[in-house]
Amino acid sequence: MNESVDHQVVTLPCGRFRVLRDDRTIRARGLRYATASRFEPCVPVPVSDGVVDATTAGPACPQLPSRLEFVVGPPATVLAQAEDCLVLDVVAPLPDGTAKPVMVFFHGGAYVTGNGQASFHDMTAMVDEGDVVTVTVNYRLGIFGYLSMDGIAPANLGLLDQIAALRWVKTNIGGFGGDPDDVTIFGQSAGADSVSWLMVADGAEDLFRRAILQSAPLGVQRGRAAMSQAMGEAALGALGPRPDALSTQDLLVAQTTVAAAAAAFGTSAQMPFGPQTGHYPLPPEDEVDARRREVAKRIPVMIGTTADDARPFVMFNPRLKPLLGVPLIGSTALRVLGGIATDRNFAGPAAAFAKQHRLDGGHATTYVFDWQPKASPLGACHCIELPFLMGTFDAWSRAPMLGADPRQALAELGPRMRRLWCDFAKGARDDLDEHLVLPRMADD
Repeated sequence: MNESVDHQVVTLPCGRFRVLRDDRTIRARGLRYATASRFEPCVPVPVSDGVVDATTAGPACPQLPSRLEFVVGPPATVLAQAEDCLVLDVVAPLPDGTAKPVMVFFHGGAYVTGNGQASFHDMTAMVDEGDVVTVTVNYRLGIFGYLSMDGIAPANLGLLDQIAALRWVKTNIGGFGGDPDDVTIFGQSAGADSVSWLMVADGAEDLFRRAILQSAPLGVQRGRAAMSQAMGEAALGALGPRPDALSTQDLLVAQTTVAAAAAAFGTSAQMPFGPQTGHYPLPPEDEVDARRREVAKRIPVMIGTTADDARPFVMFNPRLKPLLGVPLIGSTALRVLGGIATDRNFAGPAAAFAKQHRLDGGHATTYVFDWQPKASPLGACHCIELPFLMGTFDAWSRAPMLGADPRQALAELGPRMRRLWCDFAKGARDDLDEHLVLPRMADD
């Protein structure tokens, strides 16, 4: 945040809100876009009568610690958690009478961790430098949002939350100077996977114009029906006869049991929770490709990966730890196995997605992000591009993936990355098909 922070009341179609204002931006925190009851689709929030405070963070979805803390570091601040967690943050330039492009971000975390209000995802620099309006979204995770259980919960509650957030943006973002007809959705990891599904979801039509997919795990996206069914059956046993009476912590314990039921399904078990095809609002799996063909011409995409996206997942694979611990041989094995897994689960499917999008009449910009600190065992790993786009240095200061002194790299490469993302959101690459190597960008 800039200095000299004050409060301001903004009037939106959904009510009046007290927000934060400084000399360059307006920031709303913890804006509730819908309400969530356990195992039920979300419902819109009624119009408020009085002035609602939107100056402090709302709750995150209940979750266990992230398995990627050894990569990104611990969160700078820990937010409260609650099942009714459907809030979003908005950061916007001070109004100047012109409608700004809008960028809506969906966080990653394998659909079981993360939140849009984390300091990791602070969008102030994007707004300051790019003259765009940004939105970061919380949605339900894990057993709360992504598991079909017969007679208890429908599938895809978290995806429906995301659609509700985009509807809120469509209706209200004009109050922050954003253009509701010029929305780009973007996400990283599970957030990018979400973007790919929002492109074909019922009810998301006309809610956005462009899509950016960062390190989407597309290699584990298909053929998940048997695994999801096994997980649903395991949940029925783990929750007992009164799932509505269980505590939130009990549900998190059950979530661990449910995830274990996916272990027999190979690579897909690395991200067991997630959207399920053939359940509203998604088409059956055998109709997904046809739906993608329908939307390709109207949604330009930017899709890419990091050079070593899968390396952290190889590192915490228990079956590989003995091999990776052998001196000299272990580092070579990590590099080779990480490369194979990156190509299979991230880079190869991303390239195929872009190729098919172009064949279907759309335009696609592809990229690979290959910066890494010297002698890093993590390489250019999953999540490493995020600090160059969002968050403050303090938020990322304890991230092992960045090495001992990333200040110079962040200062030099961050503005260039953010400019590329914002230029895409402004339509500068709508008619282009190109491949970029980052940080060696096309305009260097």
